[in-house]
Amino acid sequence: MLKTVLLQASGSGGGMQSMILFGGVALVFYFFMIRPQQKKQKDQKKFIQEIKRGDQVVTIGGIHGKVLSADDDNVVLEIDKGVKITILKSSISLEASKPPVKEEKKEDKK
Repeated sequence: MLKTVLLQASGSGGGMQSMILFGGVALVFYFFMIRPQQKKQKDQKKFIQEIKRGDQVVTIGGIHGKVLSADDDNVVLEIDKGVKITILKSSISLEASKPPVKEEKKEDKK
């Protein structure tokens, strides 16, 4: 009878360990997957709202152009002299439109 009580008591501890492990996996998933994606979406939305005349942008399709005008939903791009296209603001890529980050080269002194 004593063995039965001990076996039942030790079995309930495994359930608690499983819950802690599941909670840990959920936290890791949140901080490495969900949170960065939310930040990226927030940055994209802010970028699209701040588009103004004269900005150089790249569309999701890879078209490079200069913003001539922008309203709530649409942007008019000049892709060459006299060639204008109207696109949706949502089709402008934040990743491709950002200027490249230049890394400073450090010279090794000998």
